Amino acid sequence: MSQLHFLMAGGGTGGHVMPAIAVARELHARGHAVTFLGTRGGLEARLVPEAGFLIEWVQIGGLNSVGLMRKLRTLWQLPLATGRAWRLMRRLRIAAVFSMGGYVAGPAVAAAVLGRFPLAVMEPNATPGFTNRIAARWVKRALLSFEETARWFPRGRAEITGRPVRAEFFAVPAKEPGVPFTVLITGASQGSRTLNRAARESWPLFAASGARLHLVMQTGPREAESMARDWAAFAKPEGLSGEVAAFISDMPLAFANADLIVCRSGGTVAELAAAGKPGILVPFPFAADDHQTRNAEAMQRAGAAVMVRDSEMTGKRLHREVTNFMEDPHTARRMGEAARRMAKPDATRRAADVLESIAQENA
Repeated sequence: MSQLHFLMAGGGTGGHVMPAIAVARELHARGHAVTFLGTRGGLEARLVPEAGFLIEWVQIGGLNSVGLMRKLRTLWQLPLATGRAWRLMRRLRIAAVFSMGGYVAGPAVAAAVLGRFPLAVMEPNATPGFTNRIAARWVKRALLSFEETARWFPRGRAEITGRPVRAEFFAVPAKEPGVPFTVLITGASQGSRTLNRAARESWPLFAASGARLHLVMQTGPREAESMARDWAAFAKPEGLSGEVAAFISDMPLAFANADLIVCRSGGTVAELAAAGKPGILVPFPFAADDHQTRNAEAMQRAGAAVMVRDSEMTGKRLHREVTNFMEDPHTARRMGEAARRMAKPDATRRAADVLESIAQENA
């Protein structure tokens, strides 16, 4: 196949950027050219150049779940950003557009629809995001993680591929719950105030119970210093041990060492499945269209996780849920196996296949 040029759209958060980078690497390995479209304020501004890919810039904000002034500013920016995306796609002779959704993808998706460029979208959430819902009728292919998402897209254009996840997560071996029992608590790269607060409140409860527990806590940069200082009063090598970090650079290794993972339910659910790890999922209540709750509910229905609502996640609740897992290792083992059954190890390859296919159809 001759070299094609693809445009990757999606940014703002790691959940939008990292899967697109994974697909870009696969396309590049097949001899194709890839360019990203993003904003200077999102994580793509750092992650895409670090991955070795070119990125072009647009100015755009969100429309969904934002204030009136933000909406008005975005509505003013959208035609300009769409025009820039369309001119870029024409100049680069883009063969197809890949959208991970999110407001950053909006201009590229609009330009693809208006310019009749083949469009594939990846929707990793149970409920599609605003951009992917708007674009649904025009997509050539929709790559999904949950069966229930297919109803949003035209019949015959959706398939379950899963979300691209780094190969290191799939390489995580099965692990029998150990002593001490190891719990990873992560609010993603920016941290979670709810999870940080619940962790703090749980420390005296675990210390008083005499539990052999090892806590690994990714707190985000805002609270890392204060939590590390306070943690020192509770950490005891013979009982409650662990570490506090603003950011964990080798997350696959942290997953491998964990018996249980406490986290939000955005893109992390795909990593839980790939690694075969049980989870306590605490959906972020202000996520667009409450998609994190839908993700957590789907994982819970599959027997792969326990869902705890943000408003209910306290130190006492965290202590109770973790203790339940410690007292019944079979539950952790069963949930991990259920999570692994949900994994889609070929998601990256399949996304690249689809992009090549729709580009050829349009040639």
